[in-house]
Amino acid sequence: MKKLLLLAFYMVSTSIAFSQGCSDAGFCTMGAMKPDQPYNKNQLVRLRSMDLSFYRGTTTLTPIVYVATADLNFSIGRKTTFQVKLPYQFIRGELANTASVSDISICFTRNIYSSDKFEVNLSVGGKLPSNNSNKKDEEGNALPMYYQTSLGSYDFITGISLKSRQWLFATGIQHPFNKNGNQFLWSSWNGDQDEKDHVKTYAQSNHLKRGTDVMFRVERNFRFSQFNYSIGLLPIYRITNDQIEDQNGNTVKPVGAKGLAMSGIATMGYNFNVKSGIRLLVGHKFVQRDKNPDGLTRELVSSLTYTYRF
Repeated sequence: MKKLLLLAFYMVSTSIAFSQGCSDAGFCTMGAMKPDQPYNKNQLVRLRSMDLSFYRGTTTLTPIVYVATADLNFSIGRKTTFQVKLPYQFIRGELANTASVSDISICFTRNIYSSDKFEVNLSVGGKLPSNNSNKKDEEGNALPMYYQTSLGSYDFITGISLKSRQWLFATGIQHPFNKNGNQFLWSSWNGDQDEKDHVKTYAQSNHLKRGTDVMFRVERNFRFSQFNYSIGLLPIYRITNDQIEDQNGNTVKPVGAKGLAMSGIATMGYNFNVKSGIRLLVGHKFVQRDKNPDGLTRELVSSLTYTYRF
């Protein structure tokens, strides 16, 4: 009991001391790109597992994002795993409160090389939209992407990782195929002048087509009998600019909507036994893109996960 109380106190103090972790469109927690991956050369068949996590993220504006996620991992033979992430998202902000099932992620991961010192894994998957990203407030005004529970696009995701007992290196790419159904434009917003002025702090996102993201993760792990820690960097580069439509239906590329976003990431985990454990992920974003029509930018992120292995 003393150990659990000390762990809870440490997690609370750590979540206050650090800020922002992964605020990409989801692929930095999929398959080979996931943080804090265990390395166990002696385990020939990976056990099936289920992660239940609760995420809280504060944005650079007023919305606060909460996400509860069930992350299911299935083994297929000796070298292949199948991952499904089922999130429920709710957002609280000055313009509105929204909530619904969020985008579903699926991913296949295949071990393509294994030795006594390291292994290499390849992942292929995607994200399926849960809605068309056009939730509105009580007056019928289209809300910015910060308040949307879905990105509204079908995304292709692939990545590769190299991991040993101490290190993890991973890289991946996420490409959206379509525009979403969001209709947020400053000119169409109804309200008083103060509200209109506040609305203009959000990037316009009418029929948004997000750019392609490339990520790279480097992570150092420290593992003990029951405790484990990791620290690393997560740069995400948007290699193509986001696109939106103006009030006349013309395609516009917002200035500053591509480029680098970089975070420092830290995790701490505790295993209750061989079947279950908990993990806290926190971090700090120290490089932001100038403009974020997709609403994915974050200032503070913390995620607490319970893992059960079958």
